[in-house]
Amino acid sequence: MSELEVDAFWKDLRLSTQARIGLGRTGDSLPTRRVLEFRSAHAAARDAVHMPLEVETFSADVEKVGIGAPAVVTSRATSRAEYLRRPDLGRLPKDLGPISTGDFDVGFVLGDGLSPRALMDHGAAMLDALVTELSESYSIAPPVIATEARVALGDHIAEAMGVRTVVVLIGERPGLSVADSLGIYLTHLPAPGKSDADRNCISNIHPPEGLGYAQSAKIVAGLVGGARRLGRSGVALKDTSRADVLEATEKSTIEG
Repeated sequence: MSELEVDAFWKDLRLSTQARIGLGRTGDSLPTRRVLEFRSAHAAARDAVHMPLEVETFSADVEKVGIGAPAVVTSRATSRAEYLRRPDLGRLPKDLGPISTGDFDVGFVLGDGLSPRALMDHGAAMLDALVTELSESYSIAPPVIATEARVALGDHIAEAMGVRTVVVLIGERPGLSVADSLGIYLTHLPAPGKSDADRNCISNIHPPEGLGYAQSAKIVAGLVGGARRLGRSGVALKDTSRADVLEATEKSTIEG
């Protein structure tokens, strides 16, 4: 194959993935353009980790969703540097006083996590889709924004909120393909001390390349309903949101 044919072959394949494939070579090295693309992606990932959450701007966006003005809390990590060095401090609250206690079915915690950029880019829109999907069936607590937050901080916050199911939206660890991916962690009957085995995770939320808001909200709705029927979340709870689609596809294949 000629060099042009090889390049055309890889160009078509790149349309289906964000992975770095078919980069080519110049002698024994990568082409300069590919090296610069890698360094740019690495810099974007580092920036996403270290950038601070613009709390006032983000709070205003969250309030527009219509479930109340968000309370803002922080973990015991006193700085971004300490947060990165001490994951344990990111799991513990500094002060839960700003949170109003109630009796709600579902509560939302929006944490900056390892990519505040992801929360800024997708958090408010994802929350809006979740509220649209869940508000007709469940009572929803006013939201909480958490800074220097790890996932387990949501259990402490949920206990203070008085919710039966907590949904934590949090920035995922940036990679060299995506620096603004959002994750959702759902825990039924949350309480301090819950482990990752007690949670369900939906990851890779960053439309248009990643999972979309509406699809993610439908998965969460299915998990909330399943958790309430089962009495728990985590490894015992499975996502059945696409079961009807898969069954219809299998039926169509068999009949065809």
